[in-house]
Parts: sequence; structure tokens; C-alpha cells
Amino acid sequence: AVSYESLQENNLAFLFAQEYHKSMKYVAPVRKQLGFRTIFNILGPLANPAHPTHQLLGVYDETLLEPLANVLKKLGVTNAMVVHGRDGLDEMTTADETAVVELHDGHLTKYTVTPEQFGLKRRQRADLVGGTPEANADITRRILAGDHGPQRDIVLLNAGAALHVAHPALSIQAGIDLAAKTIDDGKAFEELNRLLAFSDKRKDVVA
Repeated sequence: AVSYESLQENNLAFLFAQEYHKSMKYVAPVRKQLGFRTIFNILGPLANPAHPTHQLLGVYDETLLEPLANVLKKLGVTNAMVVHGRDGLDEMTTADETAVVELHDGHLTKYTVTPEQFGLKRRQRADLVGGTPEANADITRRILAGDHGPQRDIVLLNAGAALHVAHPALSIQAGIDLAAKTIDDGKAFEELNRLLAFSDKRKDVVA
């Protein structure tokens, strides 16, 4: 109910897998003890209870790109990008090339992108990583408040890809430009503060 309210008020909601797929809570402790990837690393993003028709999905292994794009197609997704950063990140990266399989209206297209082709600097992976939840929250606030640097660039790249998936007529570059403008105009920070205010009113929502 709280997630639904958040979606209605903020156009954003966090869906905790264990709340929607009760069996996940029994699997989670075992996964943590195993200490290596299992099939659940793949199943998690595919078990989205919102059943999206448009999806940006990151994978930890390049060999999973095409199989998961085909799975999304069978699940009814019409537009998607399945991506793998060749520096090992399961997202679009500014530290290396990103391999992509794009699904659009039933057709799959494979390609690679580099940060340079979008006017972004190539960064060191060490400059992109986060830390504790508190540190990550601080990074998020600083990026949305207008700080420039490596972490902003990777956020812009992934936001641009997500906007392209949501609106295929919009190129990744146009999506990046729109994301940058939204941050620089202060609108993104306003939305963050609105989400935090919503969370403060409902303590069972993770801020």
C-alpha cells in the first residue's frame, strides 16, 4: 500500500522483493552464506511485480545479454536495454565500453557504446564506487544538488539510457542532456526532497 502511495505521489516506488515474493525471504540468508552468485541474481530483476513494459536491466556477465533480452521479450516487455559494463559493472559504465542488447518492438540489436561518444570523460572504476548506505545517500544528494564529477557522469549515462528505453524516439544523448538539465535546474533535488518528506511521514518506507 505504501509503495502504491509513493508511486501515485512521487512517480517512484521501491518494491522490496521479499514483500512480493514471500519465498525470497527464505532464500536470502542462504545466498548471503554462499558468497557467490546464484540463479537468484538473474531471477530477481525478472520477477518485478510491476510487470514493466519498458526496462533497463544490468547484468554481471556479457554472455547473459541476449538470453535475458529474449526472456524480457517473452515476459511482454516491448522496449528494453540489457547492459554490461566491460569493467565488470552491471550497468552502463564510464570506465570502459558498455555492451548492449536492445529490444525494440520485438527486434534485438547488439552494439557497444563508450563514454566518449556522449561527451563524457572516461573514468577510473575506483572513482565510481560507493560505500556505506550513509555514504551513498550523501553521494546521491550531492549529485542531485549539482555537484560535477565522475559519479555524476555515470548517473547521467544510465539516466540517459533509461529515458531512451522509456521514450525510444529520444536518443541516449538526448536523454543524457535532459537528465543534466533536470539536475542543473534543481528539479531533481526538489523531487528527492519530496520523496524524503514522504518517507519521513511513513517510517516503514526506506528513505
